[in-house]
Amino acid sequence: MKKISLLIMAVMAFGLAQAQNPHKVYCELLGQAKFLSSKVTVTVDFGQNQWQNNKLVDENGKNITFNSMVDAMNFMGELGWEFEQAYVITIGSGASSQNVYHWLLSRYITEEEAINSGLKLKAEHNAEKRAAKEAAKSADEE
Repeated sequence: MKKISLLIMAVMAFGLAQAQNPHKVYCELLGQAKFLSSKVTVTVDFGQNQWQNNKLVDENGKNITFNSMVDAMNFMGELGWEFEQAYVITIGSGASSQNVYHWLLSRYITEEEAINSGLKLKAEHNAEKRAAKEAAKSADEE
């Protein structure tokens, strides 16, 4: 009986250790200069859905604009993200060309933690607004 109890405790401890075991995840910051401005608009790619609106927004849903990519990196660094690599791709040619800055970041998260914890994206904000409208509509119908 003692052996079975010890075995159960060992399995439970292993499962708990696995759940707490952090693993490394990545994201990519994509920065584009705003038209006729020195500011940068940044989107975040977590690798899940590249077609959704991944612009960073504040609690009111307003796009966050950064002074530079370093400003964006400082913002992400406060959330635990670390710089891995950067490169630039130029889109277009001549006077209509534009640089798109790509910064690869990483951090460690646990199984319980969402990859984008601490960040609010435009797509999430829009989904929350739709859900609130639907909840209000269904409350009015009752």
